[in-house]
Amino acid sequence: MKPSAERHVLQFCHGYDGPFLDCARQYASLFAGTGYRVTTVFLTGAADPQVAAGCASDEVLFMEFSSKAIRGLKLGAIRALRRIASSRRFSFCIAHRFKPIYVALLATDVPVIGVHHAFSDYKRGSRQLFANLFRRRLSLLGVSDAVRDDMRRCLPKWPEQRIQTLYNRVDIEALQSSLLPAAEARQALGLDPQAWIVANVGRLHPDKDQATLLRGFAKALPGLPAGARLAIMGKGRLEESLKALAAELGVAGQVDFLGQVAEGRRYFRAFDAFALSSDHEPFGMVLLEAMVAGLPLLATACGGAKEVVEGVGILFPLGDAEHLAQGLQHLAGLDDSQRQACAERMLQRLRERFSDVAVRESFWRLPTVSALAAEA
Repeated sequence: MKPSAERHVLQFCHGYDGPFLDCARQYASLFAGTGYRVTTVFLTGAADPQVAAGCASDEVLFMEFSSKAIRGLKLGAIRALRRIASSRRFSFCIAHRFKPIYVALLATDVPVIGVHHAFSDYKRGSRQLFANLFRRRLSLLGVSDAVRDDMRRCLPKWPEQRIQTLYNRVDIEALQSSLLPAAEARQALGLDPQAWIVANVGRLHPDKDQATLLRGFAKALPGLPAGARLAIMGKGRLEESLKALAAELGVAGQVDFLGQVAEGRRYFRAFDAFALSSDHEPFGMVLLEAMVAGLPLLATACGGAKEVVEGVGILFPLGDAEHLAQGLQHLAGLDDSQRQACAERMLQRLRERFSDVAVRESFWRLPTVSALAAEA
């Protein structure tokens, strides 16, 4: 097959689980109206027409490798991506997470923009060595300044312009239109129609620190509206221990463990406030979703969450149940006009910093991207 004369961008993703399908959409949307055709390739995961439809891409390909098959040198994945690249004129590649970055650099000769969604991806010396070997062709993006700075510490000899930030974002209008009305959402989730409810969404995992959230809620409860409840949406290995902690704290009857809820963000209007207790969240996409729903925010003052919430919500020190409790009581005391003003500030923040339009403009201003576009 002869290479195409069209300009193509390769987006190479590890998989489409959790938030990563929307990440694929976010990055494909950067090229709307630019004349580039976007080919999105998933390293793992079965071919799925619904996933393909949600990518906002001109072409979606599924390699369908198992997790076992991409351990070690990943030679099969390198060969497969080389075949794809040989039939298309890719100007550059956007690769999410380290394994796709590794495969893309070895399978192609195009510039690679590596997107990192977590901390410590370059803590290992072997990864630092690999990145340094390909530094002329590789540039890096962190989903927050916190992730960016973590990479800069691990790769101290890299010029700062080669490691930049590009925030995660949300399609505000699409998400707003998908939200269920409050009463309908509460009914669907089996929640008290009258209670004041603070929500938390995330895996039941030590990184999310729902234990501090439970302790803070227990401390706050005497100062919250009568019948106040905490709703925790998500599943994970800590479910039983968290339920045991709620019982030990005497709040088991006021805590709803909702489990995994498909398209959970559609139900956010069921809640009156949102609390994120995570330990150094790289970004906190769920915070944007809560902001779209107009929920007053409370989050830990660390990681990428601080960059999202600062100025529009309340921050508390990591693991500090006392300050978390004070924050919950403050949110519960907001009147309707204060809640409306809060929702308007959050919407403005979304439009200015975390919308598809705002981030698209930021992307094309990045030094690396500007140089690649000029060469294409």
